[in-house]
Amino acid sequence: MCGIAGIVTADRLRAEERAHLAGMGDVIAHRGPDDSGTWADERAGFVFRRLSIIDLKTGHQPLSNEDGTVWIVFNGEIYNHARVRCVLEASGHVYRTRSDTETIVHAYEEWGDACVEHLRGMFAFAIWDARRRRLLLARDRLGIKPLYWTFANDRLVFGSEIKAILKSGLVPPDVNAARIPELLATRYLSGPETLFTGIFKLLPGHVLTFQDGEVRTRQYWDLPLSAAEAAERGLDLVRSPSPPTGRPRTFRAAARRFRDLLEESIRLRLMSDVPLGMFLSGGLDSSAVAALMAPMVDHQLQTFSVAFQDRAYSELTYAREVVKAIGAQGHEIVIDEADFFGALPRLIWHEDEPIAHSSSIPLYFVSRLASEHVKVVLTGEGSDELLAGYGKYVRALWNWRLGGLYEASLPQRGRQWIGGHVVPRLPASIGRYARRSFLCVPHRPDATFFDNFAAIRLADQQQLLAPDLAGALDASSVYGPSLAYFTEPRAAGGVLQRLLYADTKTYLVELLMKQDQMSMATSIESRVPFLDHVLVEYVASLPSRWKLAGLTTKRLLREAVKGLLPDRILERPKMGFPVPFGNWMRGPWQNVVRDVLLDRRTRERGVTNPQAVDQLLRAHAKGETDGSDRIWSLLNLELWFRTFIDRQGVQSLEAPPRTAPATEPMVA
Repeated sequence: MCGIAGIVTADRLRAEERAHLAGMGDVIAHRGPDDSGTWADERAGFVFRRLSIIDLKTGHQPLSNEDGTVWIVFNGEIYNHARVRCVLEASGHVYRTRSDTETIVHAYEEWGDACVEHLRGMFAFAIWDARRRRLLLARDRLGIKPLYWTFANDRLVFGSEIKAILKSGLVPPDVNAARIPELLATRYLSGPETLFTGIFKLLPGHVLTFQDGEVRTRQYWDLPLSAAEAAERGLDLVRSPSPPTGRPRTFRAAARRFRDLLEESIRLRLMSDVPLGMFLSGGLDSSAVAALMAPMVDHQLQTFSVAFQDRAYSELTYAREVVKAIGAQGHEIVIDEADFFGALPRLIWHEDEPIAHSSSIPLYFVSRLASEHVKVVLTGEGSDELLAGYGKYVRALWNWRLGGLYEASLPQRGRQWIGGHVVPRLPASIGRYARRSFLCVPHRPDATFFDNFAAIRLADQQQLLAPDLAGALDASSVYGPSLAYFTEPRAAGGVLQRLLYADTKTYLVELLMKQDQMSMATSIESRVPFLDHVLVEYVASLPSRWKLAGLTTKRLLREAVKGLLPDRILERPKMGFPVPFGNWMRGPWQNVVRDVLLDRRTRERGVTNPQAVDQLLRAHAKGETDGSDRIWSLLNLELWFRTFIDRQGVQSLEAPPRTAPATEPMVA
């Protein structure tokens, strides 16, 4: 895993642009502290930072073909590169290194842009074809590796992180204010836009070409449809080179095939010339990967776990049980609120955009722990979107089914009366759930599936945002991009399949970006065996009932690893790595956050409504509402403004006076 960046022009690369390449590499040095390289010709310049994983001696980049007419910078791993190499060598291509990077160069020479269809792995790369004066950018199928770009003054600028593009000096850091409501609601931007005006992310499964001053993007992969389904729907079939696996006839046969593919995926991801380890939360996903991985490595498996001092927010007991069961060596770190808030501003700088999930911070700390022992870790990311692992899917499906019956059986006036007069009189605990149920939520996909699970729902944004932003709020602009995936004809099957498809295209992409940025902040590589595209294509073809049945989530995975893990791990509900942020906002740290959200700079920015924010903070502190998600999102947005738009750089939060801990601390 590495960091890449570059500038390509339609005319001629200027001297000052060549000079900027070094700075673009330096600002992402954390992605590759082991080596660096810069290359330029008259029209293109590449810069590279290397974290040495494969071919430690000859894997230097930028790298070219034999005659120097094709140049590449590459971030990621190609797990099938040895097999592809055999095909290419048989066609006459001559290698100088053992690196997977060179395989991409020769694959491009052999197959052109279609080279991506032959690659199995995680990747983001740029290829400059000097003869054709043409740039190719490519991103892996699921979006495991990030890649951003902008087009300004006839220059195409790209980078693994947005800060590398900003360092080019060709594009200013301006806020894309129109997308703030979507970010606050969904925690992500579902399309190619970012929160920076004019800077885009290359979407997963896409390639971009730049030639003769023209930028074009094309999708080369999507979750598959059968040829018959595609013909019936009148769709162009986006093909995958992976061989068909066939659809099993029984659930048990499906689980056996799933385990075989998962084991294959894990084995492929052990490709490394440096030590590997495993992030272990104690949940089903990471525990399953760890249990399958342990007998495959030729040493005692090293696992890494993180927890908070508050026992209610710790999974260490489960992680330790798994470590003992599989004979691993466990490493643990326990953090507190001072660690959390102390790291937050710098991690916003690392992530380039407001941090969507508070779990990013403990992920950084466990990555830092792992970096003291290994250079590569495997993780359990991706299983929830693949196998319906979130509890929200259960609630959403029941709401949708009951909502349809409720709407059909009771006139609108009656439903409005119940929502306005009965629900508000329910006891607090019951009323909280009722307000998020079909009794109050309209029977529409945007309301039931998106606004209902939003970080800041549209009704709350109407209060919390400044009048200009609140007045422009529109459900179609906020949820429309996500709904486009939900209603996409390719999202075959029922409601659950559509939800999984939409989350794979949106929510999962945000989570993968989080994992990449937090692990790379500590210079380690993370690999995600659940997101091998062959495995993903197989699972996508299976019936929904084999993923979610009643209240049982990830049914297929539970069956596949039965007998491999303790029953307590197999049967436990998902904890989802909770963070005690809400508790901290009722203690001394609430004043620190209040100072950020209500000081002069924030008020003058004109993004939020200070009176409403003040009311939210007070209501949360008194326990009258759970404002955790709203406060977290607003805090991160303001810190992002200060870091990037105000160009103040990373500024630490002033810690409150130390007090005695309110809960019994954990013992690591």
